[in-house]
Amino acid sequence: MGMRPVSPTFNDGEAAGIVMIHQEFNLAEQLTVEQNIFLGRELRCGLLLDTSKMRSLTRSFLDRVKCAVAPDALVSSLSNSEKQMVEIAKALSRDARVLIMDEPTAVLTTRETAVLMAQVSALKEQGTAILFTSHKLDEVAEISDVVSIMRDGRVVHTGPTSEIDEDRMARAMVGRDVSDLYPAKTAIAPDAGVVLSVRGLSVPGFAREASFDLKAGEILGLGGMVGSGRTELMEGLCGLRPALAEQILLFGENLQIKTPGDAQKRGLCYLTEDRKLRGLLLNWGMRENLTLQTLSKFGTWLIDKRSEERALDSAIEDFDIRAGSRDVTVGNLSGGNQQKLLLAKVMLSEPRILVVDEPTRGIDIGTKQQIYVFLRDLAAQGVAVIMISSEMPELIGLADRILVMRQGQIEGELAQGDITEDAIVRLSMGLSATTARPPTAEMAGA
Repeated sequence: MGMRPVSPTFNDGEAAGIVMIHQEFNLAEQLTVEQNIFLGRELRCGLLLDTSKMRSLTRSFLDRVKCAVAPDALVSSLSNSEKQMVEIAKALSRDARVLIMDEPTAVLTTRETAVLMAQVSALKEQGTAILFTSHKLDEVAEISDVVSIMRDGRVVHTGPTSEIDEDRMARAMVGRDVSDLYPAKTAIAPDAGVVLSVRGLSVPGFAREASFDLKAGEILGLGGMVGSGRTELMEGLCGLRPALAEQILLFGENLQIKTPGDAQKRGLCYLTEDRKLRGLLLNWGMRENLTLQTLSKFGTWLIDKRSEERALDSAIEDFDIRAGSRDVTVGNLSGGNQQKLLLAKVMLSEPRILVVDEPTRGIDIGTKQQIYVFLRDLAAQGVAVIMISSEMPELIGLADRILVMRQGQIEGELAQGDITEDAIVRLSMGLSATTARPPTAEMAGA
């Protein structure tokens, strides 16, 4: 009998010099940065681990990507952007001959992205071959020599980057023109009432003394640099973190929200920025994920699976979820389809106020456009939306009004006629801008 071929393993790939930086973090959360970088290939001095040498090398790898975290810091204590830089440092430590990077800048700041691009250029000069996967077309245009574009599982274009511009890339990716990426904004009804009024909301260690109002049918953008406290402030509002407030009026009711269940029962729902760690159960199917947050709608002692299947049918149609089989595990869906499933899951709660955190992170431009249209349609139906985003074009193109945070505080407010990229940047850096103004007396609760 002939011998069956043996499939190559992950270790075989690394031994051959092929290293991959995954879109989702591939780090052991309860180990230190140093332990993660040398996991499975620890340095030894005799029978003992050579911790001194590993720590020194870890520091040098982190310095290459200008990451200031301590080698002995627990990964679980790091921000998402710091974790991504650790992933990149870990890959650099492998001496890669072929480096595969899957959405490496999705959670990075502008400065961190520039550092990464410089590292990519340096690796190219050293002879490393790089496969750079990204939905950010400006990055693809900047860094690549040859571009291949895939749509629905098939390669639809391959050629020199110099021969294709970003508009043509976008059309090839989605199969249609995306020049009107953002739907037209419609004026908020003059009689639209305030559905949420927040005064003096603080999340210990992250945000303090935030005050703002939100009207029915409004899309309120929340901008600022990564680490400014945007996510933590909204998690505190929605009961996901301990928070204190002078007053929260939700549809006229004065209350303190202690749990996400409290918020959901009152029509306030939150869509997390981390769909794979906190939003979806990757080893479960679409049906189970879709209905998990609203199981009471599908039975008490026993779950009505037929009703669940009908709900999944509606979600697949309404949100254009594309899967080879309805029985596929969610971890095998593309990022865009995972995000649409997560949105469908949240919408089963029938929110009257929807908080969406980085709603288009790590997804293709066609799915982005679908989500933008959905959020604008939702606002037209009277639902109020708070959108946290690190992408300024997204904030500018979609939000009716923007609050900019800096160091845990709301630095300023930009009304519709004032919204510019320059004004957002200046406020996020603590500078005044001629087009920006601090929250009004009414907004501050005076």
